[in-house]
Amino acid sequence: MIVSLEGKLVASTPVKALIECRGIGYEVHVPVTTAEKLPANGNTVKLHTLAVYREDSQALYGFAAAADRDFFQLLVEKVSGVGPRVALSIMSRLSLTSIQAAISSGDVGLLAKCPGIGKKTAERLVMELKDKVGVSAPASVSASAAAPTAPAGAGAYQDAMLALVSLGYKPPDADKVLRRAAEALGPQAPTEDLVRKALAGE
Repeated sequence: MIVSLEGKLVASTPVKALIECRGIGYEVHVPVTTAEKLPANGNTVKLHTLAVYREDSQALYGFAAAADRDFFQLLVEKVSGVGPRVALSIMSRLSLTSIQAAISSGDVGLLAKCPGIGKKTAERLVMELKDKVGVSAPASVSASAAAPTAPAGAGAYQDAMLALVSLGYKPPDADKVLRRAAEALGPQAPTEDLVRKALAGE
């Protein structure tokens, strides 16, 4: 089982990365939240990976943090009706902290806004994973990927998300600016500071 890849980033798009390891090129499917952390082409990068085999295909999925990879595997293996494509879509629109917080709080509405996720699938996510997720900040990405720090604590982060959404932000946009704010302020930043920093950064 391939659990990680470290090599030269040859090319990347918002959904794929081509990594060359000892003369072998690997095409790795990645969520947008990982793609935006990748270094410039030609630099060394490490991704935590999961190989998914089907009768007629095989694919490699990569993530900036092992916690993201593990949660992706949980989605694919434990939630009926959620395959790799849908799981990748969920993790492209929301950070791991936001997803876990939404599941823990039963926020079906936020989860249902992800592409490919209707209300019924969102309800299954909450029902089947609520007792399996512990909301904690994901491990930081490897230094070689030059990644930002993990989002702030789940409570403050979720409250800040709700505040921005109430101001008119779409959930994915709110998540993106809040992750930048958390990177600048650190993991223990209170809700008010996160919101203020997110608004100032726009």
